[in-house]
Amino acid sequence: MSKANNNLDKNFKVNYDILLFHEEFLENKNNKNIIDNLVIIKILASSSSSKNHTYDALLKFPTSINEINFIIEKSAIKKKFIENASIKIKNYSLDKNEKKLSKSNNFIILTEKEIQLLELFLNNTLSISKKEILSKVWHYSSDADTHTVETHIYRLRKKINDKFSDDQFILNDKNGYSLWKRETKWPKIFLLASIEKELLNQKKEKEVLKEKKII
Repeated sequence: MSKANNNLDKNFKVNYDILLFHEEFLENKNNKNIIDNLVIIKILASSSSSKNHTYDALLKFPTSINEINFIIEKSAIKKKFIENASIKIKNYSLDKNEKKLSKSNNFIILTEKEIQLLELFLNNTLSISKKEILSKVWHYSSDADTHTVETHIYRLRKKINDKFSDDQFILNDKNGYSLWKRETKWPKIFLLASIEKELLNQKKEKEVLKEKKII
């Protein structure tokens, strides 16, 4: 824990995970703007019982070390939970806590299985077969009926298309389902002049040997 002056410089940067500050800091407009823009856990210490604030937690004075530790731990857990729950998928946002898939101001509510399907697709760049989906999402044996997968993906596709007019969100090919098209990209290679010359010499040498019927 570190102490700070009553005024914050406009270039102030925090190298900590948590900022615990007194309400007096907010009387200075510059301080408030700087604190609001910090991407860390912010705990406001106040003698008021009002909870009308936009920070992660309120620490009411008078207090104790145990209470401070409790507020800090609770805030850290809450922050981590929120961060882990928010997932970016293409140009959509998936909120696992509220089970929402959203884009702009529109959203749909997903089932637990639909969320598991999207997470599986997100963690794989290649297409996933129906049997593999059954095994990882439903934990079925490899010889189980794949109709379950087809039904769930059909319903999920319909939900997305009805709300967002997007019929290309989940793709499928002969190998299964995925979120992205499989593209083969050949690497671009730059040959130094000396290497190119050596390759040409080898080619000429082979042609000469072939003419002489040595190879």
